[in-house]
Amino acid sequence: MSKKVLVLSASPRRNGNSDILCDQFIKGASEVGHNAEKIYLGDKKINYCIACDGCRRNDGVCVHKDDMADILEKMIQADVIVMATPVYFYTMDAQMKTLIDRTVARYTEIRNKDFYFIATAADESKQSLEKTFDGFTGFTECLPGAKDKGYIYGIGAWQKGEIKGNKAMEEAYIMGKSI
Repeated sequence: MSKKVLVLSASPRRNGNSDILCDQFIKGASEVGHNAEKIYLGDKKINYCIACDGCRRNDGVCVHKDDMADILEKMIQADVIVMATPVYFYTMDAQMKTLIDRTVARYTEIRNKDFYFIATAADESKQSLEKTFDGFTGFTECLPGAKDKGYIYGIGAWQKGEIKGNKAMEEAYIMGKSI
């Protein structure tokens, strides 16, 4: 059965290391018949949550008029969500964290989803990515029926494109095929 796969790429560099792994995941998922869409967060205007509670008073409609409403609707409609980020100071980048915070308007509607996570870092140790993955699982623990299905550790990649040839390339492709 074909699934709707939404890939959220938070790399601030188009074709950056985490973005490249997103494409590998999509390649695998598409080859087995899934419908995959990538949203490059760098192209989107997503304002910060200002904790005004406007969304609570407005049936989930945020006071900000930006791209987040469309992204959030796609997250709600997806069967599978892939979240990818470079690691900055042992955590996800600001683009991804801002997106997560803005789901507050309708986060309880992001239910029964399978989640996959991709993180890339210059560090050679998988342990250096654990706090990033902890941040992702902190998010999914708040979502009804969310299942964390897989993690891609893109270690040892600092400069743009260094992930090519890394074993994470094959892992992302295989993980995409396995959903």
